[in-house]
Amino acid sequence: MLFLLWRSTVNLLQPNIDRKAQQDHLATVCERGLEACRRGDFEAGMVDLLWLIQGKQAKNLPSAAYSYLGYGVARYKRNVAQGVRLCKHAIKLEWFQPDNYLNLARSCLLSDRYKREAVEAVRDGLKVDPDHPELLALQTRLGHRRPPVLGFLPRSSILNRILGGLRASFSRSGGSKKNGGEAPA
Repeated sequence: MLFLLWRSTVNLLQPNIDRKAQQDHLATVCERGLEACRRGDFEAGMVDLLWLIQGKQAKNLPSAAYSYLGYGVARYKRNVAQGVRLCKHAIKLEWFQPDNYLNLARSCLLSDRYKREAVEAVRDGLKVDPDHPELLALQTRLGHRRPPVLGFLPRSSILNRILGGLRASFSRSGGSKKNGGEAPA
């Protein structure tokens, strides 16, 4: 009787051992794929990440897997819409990871259609980590937008667009600066 109890206990534990080994293997594959993507080797990284996401292994993946895969799909598979969806999914999973916003912004910049979303992603990522070097560099590259002229109206309002255009042309022409561009004393 004791032997049968021991044998059933061993049989119950065996699937747990196999499951633990499988989880360790999946974690290793995921980390290998993420490291390859972080190094810039998206071809190798995407193979591992695609294998994980397409299989039943996608349950407990970190958000970074979706984020880097999204950028890889957008950049190398030229499917920007799918890449943006994957990056947004990563942000839904872990909104506090600045790299997710970085990959969303980089994916969005691959198409003119998503430029506004890229600016928003950089801004949101810097809210999470104001000192993130790559987000700061991307923000500098994109430039800073001035607030709308009429703050109570949306930026896309025709009045804001006309007044914003006038403000931009006025500031390009030097505005009211006199005396060689210096402010009056």
